[in-house]
Amino acid sequence: MDLATSLSAPDSLSAKIALVHYWIVGQRGGEAVLDALADLFPNADLFSHVISEDALSPNLRSLKRSTTFVSRMPFAERLYKFYLPLMPKALEALDLNAYDVVISSEAGPAKWVIPRPDAVHVCYCHSPLRYIWDQRDIYTANIPAPLRPFALMFASHLRKSDALSSLRVDRFVANSHYVAARINKYYRRDSHVVHPPVRLDFFNAQAQPEDFYLMAGEIRAYKKIDHAIHACNQLNRRLVIIGGGDVSKLRAIASPLVEFRGRVSNEEFRDALSKCRALLFPGVEDFGIVPVEAMASGRPVIAYGHGGAVDTVVHGETGILYNDPSVEGLVDAIKLFEQNESALSTENCVNHAQKFSPKRFRDEMLAIVKDAMNDRGSGYVRKLPGASG
Repeated sequence: MDLATSLSAPDSLSAKIALVHYWIVGQRGGEAVLDALADLFPNADLFSHVISEDALSPNLRSLKRSTTFVSRMPFAERLYKFYLPLMPKALEALDLNAYDVVISSEAGPAKWVIPRPDAVHVCYCHSPLRYIWDQRDIYTANIPAPLRPFALMFASHLRKSDALSSLRVDRFVANSHYVAARINKYYRRDSHVVHPPVRLDFFNAQAQPEDFYLMAGEIRAYKKIDHAIHACNQLNRRLVIIGGGDVSKLRAIASPLVEFRGRVSNEEFRDALSKCRALLFPGVEDFGIVPVEAMASGRPVIAYGHGGAVDTVVHGETGILYNDPSVEGLVDAIKLFEQNESALSTENCVNHAQKFSPKRFRDEMLAIVKDAMNDRGSGYVRKLPGASG
């Protein structure tokens, strides 16, 4: 019996595992990681503030599920972010004394749980809470002006609580080196970097590219979609934008060569990725799965060289990384790409994307959990086949 089996096997020697995720209301990058953890530990129990049954994958649906008291608040599935002030207390109220291993998945509050003293707590951190740390000004700007002083006071309190909760974590795992640096900055903790899993087998690298650039993802200001529009306007290039959200301001600056497709099916998204000339990625993401999906589709990426893109795009081999965050910086990067397009082969992109496979994620996470259990030195660890005492 290998360690993964022994960790999940329903016998007296197995470790009982809890997965804690902030909220499950859709299927995005965080939920893809959670799904892979559920695949790795199929007998784990799942805890979250809010769970929408429609958002559950088959792996997650098979787990025993529990929610915090936040789920009982009015319209919690829709207004869950308004209950952010309650979430730390809700996590601390969970009784996890039955669990030997707790794996928290954090981008919203998840790591505040209180494991028993001899339990192992591994936190997979997609991002320290953006609302209270480096993007607090962006989120505060969306709050009505009379309420902003109260929001800032709450954020200050929550930052202290967040830093304190980091002391309850035995091992931090970051989804990129960019996030690892932020964990070190805010919590003064080192972390292992384990990139998220990407469904590589879903994407198709056989299509012939067409003459358009692509941007894909939810419409958010930090993604700098306006930069892509201005750059393509200047260069007279066709741009396709996929993703849900308010595009009224973007339409106002777009030339007739810019096409807004809104939300599309998975199959339409796959088709657009495989046929684009290149993916444009001018924003800063914690990791950014779409560039890997583009490379799995055989298409290069033109990305601002900051954040998660530095971990995923190889300059001159699978895309172009540029250092000037302005529109002109993107314009110059597109020109450089077009001058060197033939060197960025489909084969290079597809081969590089294989480094982000689900198997690689499972293997690396299993090794970290095993090492954390061994380091804790609890009696049940020494009973696990394959684990050193």
